[in-house]
Amino acid sequence: MKVYLDNSATTSVDPAVVKEMLPYFEQVYGNASSFYSFGREAKAALDKSRETVAGILGAKADEIFFTSGGTESDNLAIFGSLSAIGKKGHIITSKIEHHAVLYSFEHLEKMGYEVTYLNVDKNGSVSVEELEKSIKDNTLLVSIMHANNEIGTLQPIKEISTLLSNLNNARKDKIYFHTDAVQTAGKVPIDVKDLDIDYLSLSAHKFNGPKGIGVLYVKRGSAISPIMYGGHQENGLRSGTENIPYIVGLSKALELSAHSMASNSQTIARLRDKLQLGIINKIPEVLINGNPAKSIPNILNASFRYIEGESLLARMDAKGISASAGSACATGSLSHVLAALGVNPVDIQGAVRFSFGHNNTEADVDYVLEVLPEIVAGLRKMSPLWKGK
Repeated sequence: MKVYLDNSATTSVDPAVVKEMLPYFEQVYGNASSFYSFGREAKAALDKSRETVAGILGAKADEIFFTSGGTESDNLAIFGSLSAIGKKGHIITSKIEHHAVLYSFEHLEKMGYEVTYLNVDKNGSVSVEELEKSIKDNTLLVSIMHANNEIGTLQPIKEISTLLSNLNNARKDKIYFHTDAVQTAGKVPIDVKDLDIDYLSLSAHKFNGPKGIGVLYVKRGSAISPIMYGGHQENGLRSGTENIPYIVGLSKALELSAHSMASNSQTIARLRDKLQLGIINKIPEVLINGNPAKSIPNILNASFRYIEGESLLARMDAKGISASAGSACATGSLSHVLAALGVNPVDIQGAVRFSFGHNNTEADVDYVLEVLPEIVAGLRKMSPLWKGK
């Protein structure tokens, strides 16, 4: 039996999405910048997709820009906004951001920007009060993810945007606000107007769309400049011939996930909770990382104490179970997210992330709970740490 529980790394492409994309590879293959009929047909698909994405996110069509994925969207929001602001100053993020954001801020720090990395509590939540205390007269940008990719914790984005809005009313220079919503798109409702943010990033392959295509929402009037140069595509912000098949696929995937979000989320949360309860009941010395009660519904992060997570993953893989040690972009390194939560380094080594998708079933969970206790027990028999207990 094969069980895929790494949907936070990537998801399968929905068959309906593939069907929607296919004509744009062989039939409607024109360049959307061309004026003849082939180009006009491609441009019509581009415009329709942009309208669809904008409608689902509560945005205007001219606020939606297509990119190659979440990493580019994050980089464009961060570097593009600061380039447009045109001066160095103070910027703020959290210690648990995806590396697409963290490494960008570390690079900016080397460039002369002053950076504050906010702490999180034991559940992985940013404190709005700590953020407020960190604001300075020269603060330019705040970037806080919507939900964490390793533990699923939802951040208080609305509360942060309200704080920044109130502060901006009394300031000469605006503080801009970006959120990485790569893990939340398709799983929880997103309304950019309600969240009151300036920039939002998402990536299609996290909600059953194709890899290599993403979106950056940029609120009208927000500071933004290109970070690469070429043609006039995407209103001059993101040069390069538009990838029409993948843009169509992203639009269809987001539409499908929005329509089935409520029922899918309920089912997925039930499966996650069943796995969590089963692990706790069947396996001793397990820590649950984060707080599933305040997270997106599909992520369960558990530390199996006194063994190494990579050994556990290898043995699970041999039994047909796919999971991960954390972010797919940081395999082989100690989780900076769990470290920020204050998890013991030994327990970080034993951490595994299980992440569900709409294709998972009760049978998947039953199979994991059937084989996992035996795998853990076998590894612990070889562990000097366990033998010392």
